[in-house]
Amino acid sequence: MKNLGLLDKIIFVLNSLLAFGLLISYLLPYVPPKTFPLLSVLSLGVPLLIISNLLFLVFWAIRFKRQLLLSLIVLLIGYNHVFSLFQFSGNTEEISAESLSVMSYNVRMFNSYNWSKDKKIPEKMTDFVTEKNPDILLTQEHYIGDGKMFRDFPYNFVFSKDKNSEFGSAIFSKYPIIKKHSVGFPEDGNNNAIFVDIVKDKDTLRIFNVHFQSLNIKPEIKDLQEGNSRKLIGRIGYGFKLQQNQAEMLMKEVERSPYKTLIIGDFNNTAFSYIYQLVKGIRFNDAFLEAGTGFGKSFNLSYFPLRIDFFMIDKSIEIESFEVIPVEYSDHFPLLTRIKW
Repeated sequence: MKNLGLLDKIIFVLNSLLAFGLLISYLLPYVPPKTFPLLSVLSLGVPLLIISNLLFLVFWAIRFKRQLLLSLIVLLIGYNHVFSLFQFSGNTEEISAESLSVMSYNVRMFNSYNWSKDKKIPEKMTDFVTEKNPDILLTQEHYIGDGKMFRDFPYNFVFSKDKNSEFGSAIFSKYPIIKKHSVGFPEDGNNNAIFVDIVKDKDTLRIFNVHFQSLNIKPEIKDLQEGNSRKLIGRIGYGFKLQQNQAEMLMKEVERSPYKTLIIGDFNNTAFSYIYQLVKGIRFNDAFLEAGTGFGKSFNLSYFPLRIDFFMIDKSIEIESFEVIPVEYSDHFPLLTRIKW
């Protein structure tokens, strides 16, 4: 610090604070939100902490300053976090004849409340899914009142927790569904998990469609800035506590599965959270980490790479490809993966 000018000293103090924040964030996957709900909110900011420390590293390196060691050491300690944020190259294996394509899409009620001025959103979604032609389609925030969507699939399970609910979750399949079940999260609202057992030849696969507690984050940064930050943080922390209850309930159901299993959907949380670690555990692979590229951004938050939609694939299943498709028909981007089945 003695050899630094005043401006450099200020920059290094800021660097130190952000490096410390990133270091603390490495503990988040092991800290239950019920214990420290406000600390768990930090998981949403981890991408910013990683990017900031990378920028500081480059800044000091260009100037040949040993201060680069601070961010370098902190990033190396949590290298798994860095690769959870960004993947440099995806799986380049050829798609096999036994490939099963699965798509997950939070459809935001098909624009029923006109969040977009585009009146043709439902038709565009239908055409998009038809073009991609997945074998299995899972949707969250599925508007129950529109029974015309995705009618090309011969089998489906469309479910809402309450008869008066406007939206719920749905699973559409080209293969026979032999069992349908709702996990039934006890909290008020439409968030829930459902699963189906599908059969191909003599093999059965159990697929969970998950929509954990919503945090009501709007996709524009200015909306976050205009809100009451204290109330926002408190609401998000409370939402994370509810997510923990839901995730624990989900995993009890998963443990009872006699089949190879997929857990897919909108987690409303990041890969740096306790919720993510609880679901992934030692049994599942994150399809993005195995076969994805880039940031894997799944929520269309302005200027921020937020990945909150996930494919958790049983480790006994080979993942052939994974992609996030940046079509702006919802506030989420659809995810498409192919597995060998």
